[in-house]
Amino acid sequence: MKWPVFFALATAVCWGMYGPALGKSRAALHSPFTPYVAIGLAYLFWGVGGGVLGMMYNGDTFSLSGPGGMWGLIAGTLGAWGAFTLTLAMYSGGMAMPNIVMPVVFGGAVTVSALVSLYSVGDKIPINPMLYVGVVGMFICIVIVAYFTPHAAPHGKPPVSDSVEVSAESE
Repeated sequence: MKWPVFFALATAVCWGMYGPALGKSRAALHSPFTPYVAIGLAYLFWGVGGGVLGMMYNGDTFSLSGPGGMWGLIAGTLGAWGAFTLTLAMYSGGMAMPNIVMPVVFGGAVTVSALVSLYSVGDKIPINPMLYVGVVGMFICIVIVAYFTPHAAPHGKPPVSDSVEVSAESE
């Protein structure tokens, strides 16, 4: 397996576990936004620490000026806004249906990424019509995954039993 595929799969595993971990944090802290602060601290620690270590390994400079620095800040802002809006999705009722929120987030992200790439190349290269088939297919897959993902009942609701309880008084 090539390294880019390995790292892409590692990203998918980490981000796929992100929503359920966020839900556990939210439930344990009884707050939708306290976990977001913890997420920010983790981003700061791993993003800055990992970035500095990677730069040192590559012998890169610590200059963040020019378009590269600007695009890095834009990417970081988009990532932070994505984490925040995921928090809002869960806070506004998504914890009752995380099986819907997460497929929409990640299937939608793939589609948006493809469409932004499509826009960025403009008419410079021909676009294979299969891209559009893939976008429609992704929508269908989001619906299928969201509909058939098993999930636990929301917290606080007792399980419904099919059996009839017999009380001591009725005997």
